[in-house]
Amino acid sequence: MGFATTSKSNAITPIRRKGSKAALFAAALMMAPMTLPSPAQARGPESLADLAESVSDAVVNISAAQTGPAPRGNAAPTPPQGTPFDDLFEEFFRRRQGEGGGAAPNTPPQQRRGGNSLGSGFVIDSAGIVITNAHVIADSNEITVIFTDGQKLKAELLGKDTKVDVAVLRVKPDKPLKSVKFGESAKTRVGDWVLAVGNPFGLGGTVTAGIISARNRNINSGPYDNYIQTDASINKGNSGGPLFNMAGEVIGINTAILSPSGGSVGIGFATPAATVMPIIDQLQKFGETRRGWLGVRIQNVDDSIAESLALGKARGALVAGIDEKGPAKPAGLKAGDVIITFDGQDVKDSTELPKIVASTPVGKEVDLGIMRDGKPVTLKVTLGRLEDGEKTQQAALQDGKPAPAAPQAAIQKAIGMEFAGLTPDIRKRFNIQEGVTGVVVTKVDPASAAAEKRIQAGDTIVEINQDPIKQAGDIAAKMKSVKDAGRKTALFLIASPTGDKRFVALPVE
Repeated sequence: MGFATTSKSNAITPIRRKGSKAALFAAALMMAPMTLPSPAQARGPESLADLAESVSDAVVNISAAQTGPAPRGNAAPTPPQGTPFDDLFEEFFRRRQGEGGGAAPNTPPQQRRGGNSLGSGFVIDSAGIVITNAHVIADSNEITVIFTDGQKLKAELLGKDTKVDVAVLRVKPDKPLKSVKFGESAKTRVGDWVLAVGNPFGLGGTVTAGIISARNRNINSGPYDNYIQTDASINKGNSGGPLFNMAGEVIGINTAILSPSGGSVGIGFATPAATVMPIIDQLQKFGETRRGWLGVRIQNVDDSIAESLALGKARGALVAGIDEKGPAKPAGLKAGDVIITFDGQDVKDSTELPKIVASTPVGKEVDLGIMRDGKPVTLKVTLGRLEDGEKTQQAALQDGKPAPAAPQAAIQKAIGMEFAGLTPDIRKRFNIQEGVTGVVVTKVDPASAAAEKRIQAGDTIVEINQDPIKQAGDIAAKMKSVKDAGRKTALFLIASPTGDKRFVALPVE
């Protein structure tokens, strides 16, 4: 039995067979109500004019400049960036420099250095709170907010966060400003219509529309990537501007584009409102961020690592290292543990954990669900503050290094690699930091599984199946014991010469 649709209507016209069950079924189909989208719904809203008019006055242009003493010598001033006249300005100043250039007459002692950064922003509080991208203002110390009526107000920077690329500004208007509110970005769906308003190429007051093309997009720009992807036209200068839903709520901040040419190719990215709202609140209250901190180094779990740890399937975040002064250490977390839940939330992979931890309040005690030796274990950990942890780590790098490990013995071979003990000569040869302990890889067979996993000479084997490796001869013995136990893979903890650690699963054969 087959069915065909006519091109003139939405009705389904079945192919009938008289007196058959197919005919009765077809008749029932024709009587059933059909719910197909109308042509207008398929095309989208007929007009976005009312929406654009209702929000445009809350969208502003941001001009940011770095001022300071005039540079020595005869350096020519740098033209503003991000305007339609970039090429014209560049050619003008290039000619001036070629003709002897020099600063223009009567150049004041204070002048712009590095020109202007022109971007977008939007007002979230009628009293004068403006949001933009951190990269729009960069290190500028002179920020001007330009409104649709031409009004220009000097802005004070309340705080910025480069990790999610957001900055909070404050201006002092004579009267209340038009403002917009954040919406629930978590409720957006792929295919929803969106409106972008901003200052592309310095033109100001430009409205573009499109749909949400994807959600939770990771573009490897930072630890908290979960962008909204849209095909609404976003160009240079749109950075910091709002992405609206059809209710006129801000569901994202336009932040980046994917463009080989520098112009819009229909792939733009906005930081979701759910990500920036807690950060904006912290910047307003404290002038800085206060993120939760666990104090671990993690990596993703692939199928081979999952097999070596008897996880059943790839999931969670594998702990590759523990910060000695972090919250995870007293809680009992160990390298080789796999974090599968955090504060009741499932951890699907290693990219999710930093986002969950960072959004959890500092000082909160949470349950940490882990897999250890193939068995579930629950630990309790009280979160520290990420910013304090970063300061501690930086201080440790400046304070000196631990004592070197004792010399070890000769070269051994196993599973496509050659190994040697960490003697002073070996450390010097591979430039291995003093804090690294274990057995050094001195050679890797290019056809081996180790080479496929990007293990290379100068890496150090720290542990195998969470057992410390102290001598080169330990490796072959450990691999034999893993094979005798009927396991197909062994989990290696590998340290780079600089001390960065990662887990690698290697076959025992």
